Amino acid sequence: QVELVESGGGAVQPGGSLTLSCTASQNISAVFMVGWGRQTPGSHQREFVAQINREGTAGYAASVKGRFTISRDNAKNMIYLQMNNVKSEDTAVYYCLYGANNWGQGTQVTVSS
Repeated sequence: QVELVESGGGAVQPGGSLTLSCTASQNISAVFMVGWGRQTPGSHQREFVAQINREGTAGYAASVKGRFTISRDNAKNMIYLQMNNVKSEDTAVYYCLYGANNWGQGTQVTVSS
């Protein structure tokens, strides 16, 4: 069972930037896709944010496209999410995803002035 540890969350003002990191205990090249999801306050569902495949092709939710950038470092087994121009609606717990259904414990991001 892979272990995923997210870091980099915290409080940020609207329009600011934040970079989330995820460390995987197993080789991320072993799975086709890694990504990020989030769960907003009051929601019982985790929503898709971004994903990136082994070849480096990325996909984004419409709500973050153009503001967030996902990347991966296969040598370090790290997955990143660069968040720019954040908005209050980006406030959520962000989770790292390894493969189809392996999630980390999450890191809180709070966007507030």
